[in-house]
Amino acid sequence: MEIRTRNGERDRRIRLPGTVNLRDVGGYPVAGKGGAGGGAAGRGAAGGGGTAGGREAAGGKGTVRWGTLLRSDALHRVDDSGRATLSALGLRTVVDLRTDEEVRVAPSALDDAGLQTFHVPVFDAAAIGRLPPELAAVYRYMIDDCGAAIASAIGRLCGDDALPGLVHCTAGKDRTGLVVALVLDVIGVPDEVIAADYALSAAYLDSGTAKAISRIRAISGIGRWLDLGALGASPQVILDALARVRSRSGTVSDYLIGNGLTARDLGNLRTALVT
Repeated sequence: MEIRTRNGERDRRIRLPGTVNLRDVGGYPVAGKGGAGGGAAGRGAAGGGGTAGGREAAGGKGTVRWGTLLRSDALHRVDDSGRATLSALGLRTVVDLRTDEEVRVAPSALDDAGLQTFHVPVFDAAAIGRLPPELAAVYRYMIDDCGAAIASAIGRLCGDDALPGLVHCTAGKDRTGLVVALVLDVIGVPDEVIAADYALSAAYLDSGTAKAISRIRAISGIGRWLDLGALGASPQVILDALARVRSRSGTVSDYLIGNGLTARDLGNLRTALVT
């Protein structure tokens, strides 16, 4: 599915010097405005199916607000002008999903920018080092063993006045891609749109970028499972991830609630993100 920009007027990518994969997830269609914490009802089989990837619209439709949720690669190369740009966007919260080692090697340039900055590592380098060097194994591990961290990261976006927010890791593809996909699912974005958003990373992570990211990950101890091919972003990867979450918990909402969030948290998120 093709991702369209708002009224065809601009690319959703934010061309901020020092980043390569910074973009806005606004403008995506939402299947229905109700039931953000809504259990298994309205969800089809684990792999989706039915309205909006297995989700029944509840109470009308909407769109994701522009300028409210951003996703990005690492921010260590952002300069003063970049910080000023993000400030002008009204950014309030930054959620950094990287490992402690990655943060040490490439500290964020926004740490002293007066924002709410939360370091919520999805996993640690030692755990990843024990996995087979396959991207699919990393996704299985994140879903099966890192649910509490994922829920904690999303929870940082659920608070009063948390948004606009930005979620990032090193490449802005896998950890960020999974967290953003779960957020989009919870608020009612159809699976095919979530997959198309995920796949946009492939357009921005060129070979030069991939080499730089690979060096950071190698130094920080999590490069074992990464090669240049892993920087592709096949839509099927995130569709399989959503199916795995649903096979475990019934719905993404139930997965996040089972890992520490509340239905009220998810309702707040939906209210803030959907217009």
